[in-house]
Amino acid sequence: MKISKMIYLFFIPGLLLYSIFFIYPTISALFYSFTDWDGLSDAYQFVGTGNYERALTGDTIFRKTVGNNLKFMLVVVILQTIVALAFALIVLKNTKTNLFLRALYFFPTILSSVSVAFIWSFIYDPSLGILNQILELLGLDVLRQNWLGNADIAIYSLAITQVWFHAGQMLIIFVAGLQAIPEDLYEVAKIEGASKWQTFRKVTWPLLAPSATIVIAYTTIQSFKAFDLVFAMTGGGPNNSTQIIATYIFDVAFRSYNFGYASSISVLFMIIIAAITFLQFKALRSDRISY
Repeated sequence: MKISKMIYLFFIPGLLLYSIFFIYPTISALFYSFTDWDGLSDAYQFVGTGNYERALTGDTIFRKTVGNNLKFMLVVVILQTIVALAFALIVLKNTKTNLFLRALYFFPTILSSVSVAFIWSFIYDPSLGILNQILELLGLDVLRQNWLGNADIAIYSLAITQVWFHAGQMLIIFVAGLQAIPEDLYEVAKIEGASKWQTFRKVTWPLLAPSATIVIAYTTIQSFKAFDLVFAMTGGGPNNSTQIIATYIFDVAFRSYNFGYASSISVLFMIIIAAITFLQFKALRSDRISY
């Protein structure tokens, strides 16, 4: 069957949009990362690798943001994956109740990040927040905290909010993966006398690995791009304790007007995400093969 060359014309709109909104900005960011461009004037000077050297060796705030992002990512990835998988196992069967619960768990995902930020800022409020009030009612006054004002725990408070925000979305992916596993395998495991944990470890998890890979990779990218949530809840404070790479790029670019340096951080940002995602894929793939 001969395919007309005209069919290649259908690729042009998509390729054009991809070039305008991804390829061109990426190349521009890479180019300006070697300059001192302020983002406003036409003039700029090439500084070579100076911006990268500054970020990697001289900028303590950037190193702190990387650490904050890694803490945030680890808590979100681990907790969100566990919560989403646990709830997916609970609401797996297609009953009316479970369908309602899936919709209920998914609901936070359709809210805007700013709305979620305002809701949880009120929950965490040290004076009027419902979290501290519940702790007081339970007689756990010692656990009352300024959840977003305490530099030691603020980043973890944000991580809990992120998990609440997106766990329902990951739940749907897990439900789809679980429902694709043949029931015959569970019957065989039951006949062989396997315990629930053995069945999960030897049957469910290996066959759920592709879904888990998607969930973990997507959650990782989400945690690095949680700009709007962090910006609306804490603005990176207190004392940069919740500053992540995305919010720091904003500060450098739009508050300090150092777009050249911000571009270099953006490039490093992409490299960090790509490296972590690659390592996750490798780890999950080897884990799946070991079974």
